[in-house]
Amino acid sequence: MLLCQNFSDYLIFADESGDHGLTAINPENPVFVLVFCLFKKSDYISTVKQIITKLKLDFWGHDLAILHNHEIRKSIGEFTFLFNQEIRLKFLTSLNEAVEKIPFSIIATAIDKRNLKKDYPNPDNPYLLALGFCLEHAYMFLREENQLKHLTHIVVECRGKAEDEDLELAFRRISNRASLLGENYPFDIKFANKKTNSCGLQIADLVAHPIARHVVRPDLSNIAFEVVKKKLLGYPKYIGTGLKCFP
Repeated sequence: MLLCQNFSDYLIFADESGDHGLTAINPENPVFVLVFCLFKKSDYISTVKQIITKLKLDFWGHDLAILHNHEIRKSIGEFTFLFNQEIRLKFLTSLNEAVEKIPFSIIATAIDKRNLKKDYPNPDNPYLLALGFCLEHAYMFLREENQLKHLTHIVVECRGKAEDEDLELAFRRISNRASLLGENYPFDIKFANKKTNSCGLQIADLVAHPIARHVVRPDLSNIAFEVVKKKLLGYPKYIGTGLKCFP
């Protein structure tokens, strides 16, 4: 069987923080954030999986645990051992060091739902807006890397049949719109179950919340964001490139 060799050198994993509904906006968390984590495949093979696997072996003795930001913050599921403050500090330090060592770049879009409703009488869905911005900047990144003639896969976590179909439809619409403007997006979207234990999806999950927290309260101490911001595309001048805030 012949395999397609026309794949790009990069792989993108996407995740989100917050909900994209506009009817009942949580005043404590009024921002929806979508992140694209871009990995060079050679790095993903040689470095990323090794670093994540070592972290898991150090704290669980196996690599079956799935890193999930919400469960880490709440000390639930696989992370009940984090109720021990000494172990928690050790784990979070190791986790931040792992993210710092991993070579990857982040493209993030933060949609302030309050301002979106205030500034636009008929606002688009925040997810659709964020996806459009992230795809646009990923396209520009791949153009700089001479990868536009090769297919790049975007991996997202399954959320349910209806939600996945809506996302794929939005992806196709944005891609078609770009084609009308003369930009042929070289992307394909793939859905993965959390149980696949994908290192890329777990990293995307880990970085989304610190970015959202920073956007909502930039004045608060945010150790995780201090690590994550160095991965934002264009760092240290990442605003508008690695992090797009809208409106």
